[in-house]
Amino acid sequence: MIATFVWILVALVAVGLYLSWTAGRLDRLHARIDAARAALDAQLLRRASVAQELATSGVLDPAASIVLYEAAHAARQSEEDQREVAESELSQALRAVFAETDQVEAVREAPGGEAAARELTEAVRRVPMARRFHNDAVGAARRLREHRKVRWFRLAGHAPFPLAFEMDDEPPAALVDRAA
Repeated sequence: MIATFVWILVALVAVGLYLSWTAGRLDRLHARIDAARAALDAQLLRRASVAQELATSGVLDPAASIVLYEAAHAARQSEEDQREVAESELSQALRAVFAETDQVEAVREAPGGEAAARELTEAVRRVPMARRFHNDAVGAARRLREHRKVRWFRLAGHAPFPLAFEMDDEPPAALVDRAA
């Protein structure tokens, strides 16, 4: 009788440790999502700021400046529920403005243009990487949260279900090709 009780107690402790370890893993994944989201937000803000700065520099023609400025401004001022759309529109505006290598060369030839073009190139290259890191962390947390043990024992607590950040992040070919 006592041996059975001891074995039941050992089994309950083992299950409790396993559930505790799983909850800790889920908590670490949520922290990783938060860190990846902060990095993504920083890269998106950097890209919008560089685009806005370039649009107001006078290097671009007036029509391109207006298109780029409005898209960058909308991306910086967008609410969270409209952020993906605004960032996608900024990507489209960047591709439209820098569709031709002539526009990139004109920017590079202007005073301070080489540094501005380099900074914009770095910004548009880092956004897809930051988004990929964020979405990978979201995918890992979602896979863990789909397990029955996590749902049954409510190991996720009150943490919101993680959502991927879906946007058009393709960089302008003329800008990236020139830098490569």
